[in-house]
Formats: sequence, structure tokens, C-alpha cells
Amino acid sequence: MTVRAAVIEAPGRFSVERFPEPDPGPGAVVLRIEHSGICGTDKHTWRGESLQYAGTDHEREAAYPLICGHENVGVIAAIGPGDPPVDELGRPLAAGDRVVPAPNLTCGRCRFCLDERFPYYLCRELHDYGNSLTCAEPPHLFGGWSELMYLLPGTRLFRVPAGLAPELAALTELMAVTHGLDAARTLKGTGGGFEFGDSVLVLGAGPLGLVHLAKAEMLGAGRLMAIDVFAPRLEAAGALGADVRLDASATSADERLDAVRDATDGYGADVVVHCTGHAATFPEALALVRPGGTVVEPGTFVDMGDVGVNPSRDVCTKGVTVIGVGGETLPQYAPALRMLDRHAGRLRMLVSHQVALEDVGAALELAQSPESLKVLVTPGLQGDLS
Repeated sequence: MTVRAAVIEAPGRFSVERFPEPDPGPGAVVLRIEHSGICGTDKHTWRGESLQYAGTDHEREAAYPLICGHENVGVIAAIGPGDPPVDELGRPLAAGDRVVPAPNLTCGRCRFCLDERFPYYLCRELHDYGNSLTCAEPPHLFGGWSELMYLLPGTRLFRVPAGLAPELAALTELMAVTHGLDAARTLKGTGGGFEFGDSVLVLGAGPLGLVHLAKAEMLGAGRLMAIDVFAPRLEAAGALGADVRLDASATSADERLDAVRDATDGYGADVVVHCTGHAATFPEALALVRPGGTVVEPGTFVDMGDVGVNPSRDVCTKGVTVIGVGGETLPQYAPALRMLDRHAGRLRMLVSHQVALEDVGAALELAQSPESLKVLVTPGLQGDLS
């Protein structure tokens, strides 16, 4: 038996290949993929912008050839010998259970794993599915753009609530990245942070910006604002409660700054979340935040080069707090699944397309267009993307 998978052979080059169906070893799991999201990181990988974890001890390039896909949901097809895997509550899992796997596999022994002050995804022995594990080496199936995915021993698994549609469960990793807003809430009382009734602006209203917008509303934001170059994404932001929506393709940076200040009594947004995926717009995020406010940076995971920032004007004198977010955190997964379940009606619109494995190359271009929000790779579909 063989398994079909979409492979990024090199930047801009894609094929559908067949691999042997794997037998799981002790502690391993084979997952039958239902949906796998196309992430901003995947778009960078497709374009060849592949330097990840820049400036850390494990700075590296994406491991071409790759089966991408780290925003995954599927049904357990097989479990290796030994004790069964468990969910987030320690309950044994079995074949047939629908789960969301964590995208990172860590050692559990280094300081990054053991000290909660450190980001766990900087583990010195980190493997991340769809990024660092090449499909050139067996058992090959280390990403979600495949009919089956091989999960190594120790991979954390989260049980999907019974009533949650799998296409929405595919947004779990994306929702878990919004922990920067929770971190901002811990700054309450310091003059910065995020308090009930505060204004929140997302700079970049793609899928990452939109889940931050939804999360901000859940946490009690007052005014919600969004900036993007694509009108359909601004419409989606409006559906999620953003009453100030600015088209960056039709306005200057000064005009956007004036509009945001007009909407916030002349001060600027309390919290700005920078989600464009491009380093060049980060200085605008610093300009749009109020004095003493907070900028959350979850959107520039891939090294896109340096930008000019005046630390005196932009950070120091304004008293701005910057929170860097390099990935999700495991404690966010179960709450993210519950929130997706509770708010399914309003969040369903975030999934704009589902595509077959044969259409991944075209879908990577689609995912960067105004016609799309979250694009899911759905291995069970037949190719029909025009």
C-alpha cells in the first residue's frame, strides 16, 4: 500500500508523490489526515524565504524536500506497540479518535522545556512537523499535506470535542498562537497590557490577524480595528466586530495613523497585533500604538531582514511594551478547541477554501490572494481547483 502526499521539492516546485504506508513503531501514531491548514510559514517556504528560528541556537533553513502542514486534524489510524497515547487530560486514546497533534516535538529535558519563562519551542532538540523533518528520510510522512501522517513518540495529542467540525478544529494551532494577548493581560496595572474595554488593532487581517481579532473580542476588547490591503479580509474583520477598517492600498501611513487616533481619543490603539508577515510594516505597528501601549508580534516568524526602528522615539519615550510570539504554547490547545466549539457559528467563515493534494501548488498562490482566508488541504478531495 502507498500513501499520496503533496511535496514541496524546492522553492516554487511542487509534486504529488507516493510513499510506503508506515507501520507505527513503539509510542508512535499514524494519523489519517482530514484537514491541514496552509500557514503563513508555508507560504514563505514556498517562496524560498525559509530561514526559521533566526538568531537562536537552532537557526535553520526549511528541510526541503518537505511535506508541509503543521495545522492538522485527523483520526487515529494506527498506534504502535506499548502504552497507548493519552489526550490532554491523561485519558487513553484509541484508533478512531479525532485529535489535533501539537506541531512541535520537544525533548522535555532541556531548560527551554522545563523553565516556563522560556519559550518551549526553542527546545535544543526540537523537531517541528512540516518544517524540520524532511520527507527524504523514512518514514517520510512528517507533515499534514498527506493522506497519512507519522507522529513520533512523545507528540502531544488533543482530543477534538464531539460536536466540533474537523475543518474548524484545523484552526486550533492558529488560535493557540494568540497567547500574546493573554500575555498582554498579565501586564494589567503596569500602564500597558490589555484590559477590559481596551482598543485592539490588528495590522494584517489574514487568518492570523482574524483569530487575534476574535480572541480580543472574547477577552473583552472595546473597540476593534483592522488594517489590510485586501477588501474581502477587511469585510471579514467587520464580521468579527471591527468597526474601524482601513484599506492600506488606498491610504498612506499618515492617513492611517490619523484615523486610528481619531478613533481612540487622539492617543492610538491600546494593543496593536502585527500580523502582516512582513518585517517592513513593523515600524507602523509601533507608530499606531498609544503611549504606554503594547505591540504583540506573532507574524514575522521567518527572517525577512532588518527594518529601521528608532528605539528612542518608537519604544523608549513612548514607554511601549513589545511581546514577541514565536509560536503556540501547549496550554492553549485545549482552551482553543473549546473556544472554536463554542463560537463555531461566527468562526466558520474563516475557512474559505478546501483543496485536494493535486491542487496544493495553485492553493499556495491562492492563499496569498484577496479571494482567500484560511485555505485547508483536504487529502480526501479530488483535484478541482481552477
